[in-house]
Amino acid sequence: MLASHPNIRILLAAVLLVGASGLMLVVRNRLIRRRLLFSAGVAAGAALVHLVAAWRPDSFLVINDTNYTTPFEQLLEVAALTNAVVALVFNPWFKDGESDRTPAIVQDSLVLAIVLGAALPLFEVSSFSFLTGSAIVAAVTGFALQDTLGNAFAGIAIQIERPFRVGHWIGVGDHAGMVTEMTWRATKIRTKAGNLVALPNSQLSSMAVHNYSVPSALTRLQVEVGAGYGVPPNEVKDALLSAVRASEYVLATPSPEILVFDFSASAITYRVRFWIDDFANDERAMSAVRTRIFYAFRRRNIDIPWPIQIEYQREDPVVDVVGRHARFLKGVAGVPVLAGLPEEAHRALASTATELLFADGEIIVRQDDPGASMFLILSGSVVVTLGPEKREVAVIHAGGYFGEMSLLTGDNRAATVAARGDCMVLEITGDAFRDYVQRKPEVIDQLSAAATVRRKELDQARAAVGAPPVPAGASLRDRMREFFGLD
Repeated sequence: MLASHPNIRILLAAVLLVGASGLMLVVRNRLIRRRLLFSAGVAAGAALVHLVAAWRPDSFLVINDTNYTTPFEQLLEVAALTNAVVALVFNPWFKDGESDRTPAIVQDSLVLAIVLGAALPLFEVSSFSFLTGSAIVAAVTGFALQDTLGNAFAGIAIQIERPFRVGHWIGVGDHAGMVTEMTWRATKIRTKAGNLVALPNSQLSSMAVHNYSVPSALTRLQVEVGAGYGVPPNEVKDALLSAVRASEYVLATPSPEILVFDFSASAITYRVRFWIDDFANDERAMSAVRTRIFYAFRRRNIDIPWPIQIEYQREDPVVDVVGRHARFLKGVAGVPVLAGLPEEAHRALASTATELLFADGEIIVRQDDPGASMFLILSGSVVVTLGPEKREVAVIHAGGYFGEMSLLTGDNRAATVAARGDCMVLEITGDAFRDYVQRKPEVIDQLSAAATVRRKELDQARAAVGAPPVPAGASLRDRMREFFGLD
């Protein structure tokens, strides 16, 4: 029992008020500061009750008139002190957030239990008489509030076990979202559609909860795709692996995995497994992977069969081989470095050229990778960047070209080139061209002269953005001769 002398009573209330207010200036945890503010308000209420009892001894607040000390005043003091002590003991002082072991709902339960325990002797009610006298009331109240009490007790159990916390992504039944709030009655989650769903704690405690944020934020996703039976599985798996590794949101570690999942009615079904580090991006990640797969299959001529339920008569478009070769030949002849070569050389280059389609953002060549081909831009644009910081050097539009130094010397790629928007390019390789050069070695002088001019242009472009020139090493003529096997 706290001291009952009137001066000590008012002094005690003042100490509680001042102490709680002073501690609010010391601690940095907003949860503790809110609880201390509540304790200060309750202490002020206790002082007010004392003053009313002293001024009006006949007030209903005065149940016993001993030195104007009232049970209401004492109960408020107990509540203020208990609430402040529990807040200070169980929560970190200098960082936000509640205790992991004793969350807010458990602290509230502890304060309530202590206050109720103190109320019985203060109001001169024995435990036995209190229990027997309130049995009927408790039974009626229990039936009336069974859902509310069930949610409250379930909320306490959830807070003690801590299967999830605020900020975690969880799935419960048909709902999936991020936990935004946990109260006595319900747990609130915000779905990816932006809706707020309140799940009663009693329902939540009886269902399976999938926590996508612990023990790790990594989440494994999977995408299934079918490929025709005419393509060997290893070739399809290589295409899928390169596509998923180049996809946005996909982690390099743990590494993606490709499985032959099923021999379906019209296709071999492949399951692509990959990891992301934020469940919020699962749909975006799967969309990016599917997009990359489409373009990778398109470039490698891997067909995704139509659904077997659809009957159709497929008529492959007639390919104008002559017209396509003429377009390739015209493109090769339009490259300044190659323009001075005879038509025979142009035909040799055009004979092995291939049209390739790249999606927006896809890497066509990567800096420092080996290469032995060049590219003409048939439609769309590409952006040229340097270094790991991806400094933009240039944007090349339809009709432009890049990579000619790798075609002529076998040098590693000098820059990274990526598609800007959907981009169709013509890749010119040196297989047939090598045979021509070995038969006509005199063209090396003409090629090296044109390549030297082109190298100066590239170095000027690099200097314009503060990048160092590509190390020259041996002369272009000597490197070309070595690359084509003339030495």
